[in-house]
Amino acid sequence: GVVVKAQVHSTSRAAQGGVKFAQTPDEAANLQSEISHLKFSGASPEAILVEEKRAIAREFYCGYIIDDRLKRPCLLFSAAGGSGIEERGATLASFVCSARQEPATEQLAAWLATTDAPAELLEPLAKTLLCLYRAAKSCEARAAEINPLAQLDDGSLAALDSRVSVDDYAAFRHPELGIEIARELGHTPTKLERIAWAVERDDFRGTFFFVEILNSGKWAVGSGQNDNPPSTVHCPLPTAHFRIGFHGAGGGGSMASMDAALRAGLQPADYVDTSGNPPASKVYRAARIILSIPDIRGYFLSGSGVASQEQFGLARAVLKAFREVRPTIPAVLRLGGNGEELAAELVKKFAADLPAPVEAYQKRHSADFCAERLRELILNTETRRRGDMEKNGGSRRVSKDVFTQPYSFKTKTGRVVFDHDYFATHSAQNILDACPQKILSLNDKGLPVLNIPEAEAERGKCTECLACEVAGWDNGGGVVVDLPLPTGVPPAV
Repeated sequence: GVVVKAQVHSTSRAAQGGVKFAQTPDEAANLQSEISHLKFSGASPEAILVEEKRAIAREFYCGYIIDDRLKRPCLLFSAAGGSGIEERGATLASFVCSARQEPATEQLAAWLATTDAPAELLEPLAKTLLCLYRAAKSCEARAAEINPLAQLDDGSLAALDSRVSVDDYAAFRHPELGIEIARELGHTPTKLERIAWAVERDDFRGTFFFVEILNSGKWAVGSGQNDNPPSTVHCPLPTAHFRIGFHGAGGGGSMASMDAALRAGLQPADYVDTSGNPPASKVYRAARIILSIPDIRGYFLSGSGVASQEQFGLARAVLKAFREVRPTIPAVLRLGGNGEELAAELVKKFAADLPAPVEAYQKRHSADFCAERLRELILNTETRRRGDMEKNGGSRRVSKDVFTQPYSFKTKTGRVVFDHDYFATHSAQNILDACPQKILSLNDKGLPVLNIPEAEAERGKCTECLACEVAGWDNGGGVVVDLPLPTGVPPAV
């Protein structure tokens, strides 16, 4: 016989029908097809493993973790391994290791003797734990486990399944592992998660964390059903009606804002956090990726409300994305923190002509108030949104400025482009005044140009704050900060 196993980034596969047994090749093929169509935490299996069924006499659990409280590695053991180990946490025994020196086999055997480990297996179990310790250390893992470690009918030990979680910040040192995205997502990376990682991977200015909530759609897209929330949701929800794009700005505030969205009956289709003072260019790309999530009915940006990062930078970035894409979904932006008054003014001024309302609020407005307001806007704009979709055939456009006499220079991740033909008849003084780095000036013809070497602008002297483009909106155009998106970003909503 054989075992047919779903290969997924989650635990408890057996309880979800992801581990089955077959006696014939035809039965194995049928089970493989059946399992491949299952969903585990919203994701399909990455692969199906078929392996020989072993005659098991007993199952153990062996684990390795980094204990954040002790700041040391720990080895774990349970004489009750196999499925459901998460519910049997009380059976786990822990051996705290030295931070600098690996444990000796004799030490581990002596410790195992104090547990429920069989006396005749103390040495082989100790050697197995030491091998697990070395394997985890070699790849800088935060956690590793063998479950089950089986004692076979012939008395030997065999590792029948294992799982390793490598530290996100160590993944770049281990190309041999083939880790595609240095984050533990809990599922195989989606197309949008790969695109978002391409934005984040080599740009260390602030943070852009993006993860899709894959199991949200089955119960929260206008069904009005009071289904149980998926496992990724940590807040009770009365009735979910609307699936939204969620954009947080600051870790703790982002999570609190997500809870507020859930309380308002809004189901986030993603979790995004742009924090740590990222450049507006990174926030803009985050907004564009969020807007490309299919079937979202609204856009909610909310952080702590007292953030130290400049809120007008957030406003510029999101406005640029919305003015380019012109989505027919409403948005509520809670822009509380430094420069929140200017941020609110920018939204009021430059979102007025968008197809759907975009409203800005400040720290005095709670996340719950803002989430409820987004729900109201969605309800009020649904009829108009459907009409626009029918009229436009469901298409969306991204605006493109065509300059007749372009002048440009490279930035760290894009390019600033001025239309010198336009500025031959329009003043560029407000654009120069808006640049916080003062790297622009007028040439002898009165046209805006870079006043530092282009290489300096590309290395980061241009901070990609988008101030020049926003100032250009006051003039009617003439300047665009071109920030290419990674290949594969689908059409926006």
